[in-house]
Amino acid sequence: MSHVDTNPFAEEEVNPFADPSVKKGSGSGGSRGSLFSTSRPSPLPPESYESGATIDIPLDTHSTKDVKAKEKELKEKEAELKRREQELKRREEAIERAGIVIEVKNWPAFCPIIHNDIANEIPTHLQPTIYVAFATLIGLVICLLYNIAAATVAWIKGYGLIIWLLSVIYTLTGIPGGFYLWYSPLYKAARTDSALWFGSFFLGYSLHMLFCVLAAIAPEFFFREGSITGILAALDLFTHNHALGVSSWVL
Repeated sequence: MSHVDTNPFAEEEVNPFADPSVKKGSGSGGSRGSLFSTSRPSPLPPESYESGATIDIPLDTHSTKDVKAKEKELKEKEAELKRREQELKRREEAIERAGIVIEVKNWPAFCPIIHNDIANEIPTHLQPTIYVAFATLIGLVICLLYNIAAATVAWIKGYGLIIWLLSVIYTLTGIPGGFYLWYSPLYKAARTDSALWFGSFFLGYSLHMLFCVLAAIAPEFFFREGSITGILAALDLFTHNHALGVSSWVL
């Protein structure tokens, strides 16, 4: 009788991939096979999705409030600007109906002191006259400033301080006087064709011409001690100092 020698320690060969359910063997072989027994997980059900459906993404509530607040602020500013524009337009119309002309200072450009716009405000046939009048005003300013310079030199050369102070007074009164007494009335008369302004110009310009004649002669009883560089003052200075006399005579 034949005897088959079996190995009690041999394990049973099991293929876990052959069948989802693997039979358990006996003994240790059965325990080993249970470790390889696997089950497939059931797939998740597909999500329902309709073509063309919109997906709502929640926005930041705080950002939405900020946008609305800024939009409201811009609308309020726009309304305020419109209100101011209407108010300004209403005032301009009222001023125009009243015949009031607003004069904006525009000359000289680097430091506006007076209003002067001959090319745009004066009729064409009167523009040459106004240009000559304006040149005369500028000449008056140059002469009075030169007079201060000559009086300063005379003061340094030994003449009294009084002549320098008088020259300053002539300048401070002569320049505004020339502008307001005759140039401004002539400018307004040419712009508005007003007989009243023309009359004011002739009166003021007569005073200006009288001052210019007296300044050219520079009599001692009117201009003290050569406080203005006229003919008589130049002759007096020439006897004491040739340079001073020549400077006064040039003016």
